[in-house]
Parts: sequence; C-alpha cells; structure tokens
Amino acid sequence: MLFMSSRDCDVLRHIFKYCEQIDETSNEFDNNKKNFMESATFRNAVCLCLLQIGELVTILSDEFKGDNTDIPWREIKLLRNIVAHRYGKVDFDIIWEVLTIDIPNLEKFCKIMIK
Repeated sequence: MLFMSSRDCDVLRHIFKYCEQIDETSNEFDNNKKNFMESATFRNAVCLCLLQIGELVTILSDEFKGDNTDIPWREIKLLRNIVAHRYGKVDFDIIWEVLTIDIPNLEKFCKIMIK
C-alpha cells in the first residue's frame, strides 16, 4: 500500500462516518426502496450524507485520488453538485443505486485504507 498523508486519512475517516450514517438510516427504514421513495426524511438524510461525502472528496489530495482510481472520485463530486444545486430534479432511482451499491463499496474502501 502506498503512503497516505494524515490529512487524507482524516478525510477518509469522515467519509467512513457518513457511509455509516447512511447505513444506519437505511436500516431504520428497513433497507427498503419503497420506503426510500415514499419518505422525504429517508431521502433527505441520505442526500445530506452524499453531499457531505462529495465535499470531503474535494479535500483529498490529488495524489491520493490518482493512486486510488478504483473509486469514482469525480462522479462522487458531481453527485454532490446535483444534490446541492438541482435537488428538485434528483433521480431518486439513481440515489437508491448509489445507496445500495456504491456506498457499501466506498465504506469498505475507507475501512481498509484507515486501518
């Protein structure tokens, strides 16, 4: 494994915490897409965490992101921009996919990297 700065490690810890919060929220709503689509509270909680993750990604060093290209850093930032600036036009089917597929992958990545 390549060297990681303490700053990048701190950022990954924060990203990991937001991934855990998404997991907790999803568990509270029974990990159910129907509940996600029907509950503004569920959607808003997830979208806020995605927004925060997108902000944190911009703090990671370019070197770290360049060394870890298996994570779609640019897309994470773009999703943040969509959630922040086009909330009324967010495709919640895509957010559900991010919640169920991408967030678990990001969470695993962060857990491995911060150990």
